[in-house]
Amino acid sequence: MGSRLVGVAALVATTLLWGSSFPLIKLVVDDVGDFAYTWMRGAIASAALAPYVALAALRGRLEPATLRGGLLTGVAYTLGLWLQGWGTGLTTASKSAFLTALHMVWVHVYVALVTGSYPPRLAASLAAALAGVYLLSGPLGGGFNLGDALVLAGSFMWAAQVILVDKYSRGDPLQFTFAQISVSMAFIVPDYLDDGIEAPGARTLAMLAYLALLPGVAAFALQVWGQRHVGPETAAIIYQLEPFFAAGFSRVLLGEALTARQWLGALLIAAAVATAEYPRFRAASPLQAVRLQEGDTGVTR
Repeated sequence: MGSRLVGVAALVATTLLWGSSFPLIKLVVDDVGDFAYTWMRGAIASAALAPYVALAALRGRLEPATLRGGLLTGVAYTLGLWLQGWGTGLTTASKSAFLTALHMVWVHVYVALVTGSYPPRLAASLAAALAGVYLLSGPLGGGFNLGDALVLAGSFMWAAQVILVDKYSRGDPLQFTFAQISVSMAFIVPDYLDDGIEAPGARTLAMLAYLALLPGVAAFALQVWGQRHVGPETAAIIYQLEPFFAAGFSRVLLGEALTARQWLGALLIAAAVATAEYPRFRAASPLQAVRLQEGDTGVTR
């Protein structure tokens, strides 16, 4: 139970860091655009992790399987990051948050298909989380536009990223995170072909550094470590704390206040997390059980 509880705590910390990024992402994308945001954030994060990976290489401790898994996961991560940023610029923030939250639906569908088993407590937690995110984010009309479609497409990429982390994150979390984040630097090509590359201002650069190092490196390292002990379907529920944390940071940084309906949504999300982990962190997730049945001990070769 102890390692599972610590894993849950790591994922909650991950979600807190992700939530803190919401007020900054829109400011950065509005300033430098979606292409530049994607690769610049990745470049700063990769530069921060490069010394660690270089030292591991010098000591003969590189883990090729971990790096390959990180690169594959990085494709989903990069596309999710880009589609979410691009789409949010074309729709409302509330609709974007709700559509992004649909990634947990795709994770649950995947787990149900793979395992042929779905605990009722996870179905209940999913329903509570969906209701909570709807109340907290509160999409208000406007029709389904291109921005909505882009964010929805991004939700499939975030679901794939959660699942791939569960599958490939058996080794060094920092090597995995380095490989995953480095993929996003490929977006320097479309940024150059679009309008050329321009250096961001000091304020934007500071925001990019924060996004890269805390919601980026620190959060994804915690995610990799935490998902070793918590299955992807439960992790997807925990990640629904993100709009709750985002609302808090938006209140502090932007002066936005939660309505009574949004507070009810936040409480439903908290209840969903508790339901997903009931009873007292004892039950293994369906996907973890499948790995054990198939003889996967989680050791990286």
